[in-house]
Amino acid sequence: YIFLCLFSLGFYANLLLTQTPEHILTQTNNKTAILCELKKEHTGVYWYRWSQERQHFEFLVFSNTLGKATYGTNVSQDKFRVHEERSHSSYSLHISHLHPSDNGTYYCSVSQSSQLLLGSGTRLSVVDALPLPPKTTQTPVSKKPVPWITESKAASRKGPCSPLVWIPLVAGVLLLLLGLVPTAHRLYRLRRRLWLRIHRQ
Repeated sequence: YIFLCLFSLGFYANLLLTQTPEHILTQTNNKTAILCELKKEHTGVYWYRWSQERQHFEFLVFSNTLGKATYGTNVSQDKFRVHEERSHSSYSLHISHLHPSDNGTYYCSVSQSSQLLLGSGTRLSVVDALPLPPKTTQTPVSKKPVPWITESKAASRKGPCSPLVWIPLVAGVLLLLLGLVPTAHRLYRLRRRLWLRIHRQ
């Protein structure tokens, strides 16, 4: 009823007032702020809250251009504070110790010719826990089995038959044989000369 009466007295949304953001979703015991930018001359800024649940339009606080604040009935000064962001053109309403009872749509407003020009409104929603984004299911990546080497197999690879042992041995034997070929050839020629000399005599 009060809300309808206020509109009949001249409450209406006006583009001369800009509020940001449009919607705030936050957790209990947090704090938040609503910005109101003014594009016309004024004597101060009013802040109101409309509660859809209680069907109640409540005056919160008025802050004049000198920075003096006047609070509504049963409105906590520790909970609501108005800060001037820029010289008489931008104000912010700071709300602390948030609770679900603070849910509602908040309006900044200025007075002009016995009318109140309202901003676009900011809807505040206070919850105990923020909703989590949906989890994306991922296909598990198949891993190839890793071959296990037992201690006995590992030991056998390092035993006497290990390639690390016999490959150098074979290479050494081959080098030795290659070195003996010229020597054997010289011995063969020397033996043949001696045999020829003996038979000539």
